[in-house]
Amino acid sequence: MSMDTRILPELRQAFEQFPGFQLEENLEWSRSLVSAPPVKKSEHVHTTSRTIPGAACEILAKIYEPAGRKGDKLPAMLWIHGGGYVMGHPDMDDELCERFVQTAGCVVVSVDYRLAPENPYPAAIEDCYAGLVWMTEEAESLGIDVNRVAIAGASGGGGLTAALALLARDKGGPSIIFQMPLYPMLDNRNITPSSHEITEDRTVWNRTNNLTAWNMYLGEENDASGISPYAVPSRAENLAGLPPTYTCVGQLDLFRDETIEYVTRLAQAGVDVEFHLYPGCFHLFENFVPEAEVSQRAVQSYMDAMARALHT
Repeated sequence: MSMDTRILPELRQAFEQFPGFQLEENLEWSRSLVSAPPVKKSEHVHTTSRTIPGAACEILAKIYEPAGRKGDKLPAMLWIHGGGYVMGHPDMDDELCERFVQTAGCVVVSVDYRLAPENPYPAAIEDCYAGLVWMTEEAESLGIDVNRVAIAGASGGGGLTAALALLARDKGGPSIIFQMPLYPMLDNRNITPSSHEITEDRTVWNRTNNLTAWNMYLGEENDASGISPYAVPSRAENLAGLPPTYTCVGQLDLFRDETIEYVTRLAQAGVDVEFHLYPGCFHLFENFVPEAEVSQRAVQSYMDAMARALHT
């Protein structure tokens, strides 16, 4: 059955107009598709940019906090942008991070981790971990309550979120009270039904792009049987002890089945998990058609989940 006939009518036009990424043929052009135009900054959120120590070099971190905040320490969230490990920049999520600040009453730190193929695994996850360590070590100057720190990200950033939760657990910190890997990129094997189902060229994220992105990120390691779960979170044998989790995915998303398997395994490991499946929705639907009712409902749901987690 064609994707067109299954997509919600309110999302269909945006789906039909998207040209589709071409990672293998033209990575730089594909990267330009996720370069967001400047957005009008909210007067209620103060944003600063800092250069912080990364794993191998200095990296950019953007800090979002309530404008005119008082002296009270606030909960904090590390946000990890998406882009299949090969695209993206913190700037593209300015509006989203501002909304987290306002809805969840928190400080948001977003890091510009190194991208593949120029910097393959483990560059990205090491930079994300360095960002988490930095924000907790600088908690006093940032006005952060280290007992209320969450991590979140979407797509490739969702995969890095899941990997970071595993890495922080296994290293014994920093402490994370909540993780939100939205429609995460978790599994390089591409063996699920949904990974074979989403193949059309103009689909926001199809099988060809997924195979290419994993090859760029993992390189020769992509075919290794003993690959690290910090590279491919679905390979983790033990999910016990991870923080409470929220995630969602569209039913027409290539990552549908690996997300469902992940939340099932989390629940079986005794981890509290909230999961939403959105029929008729493709990858990144709420970004492509933000005015759609289903998009507004999805975004409000994960905003509210973060607020509950940080203030309960």
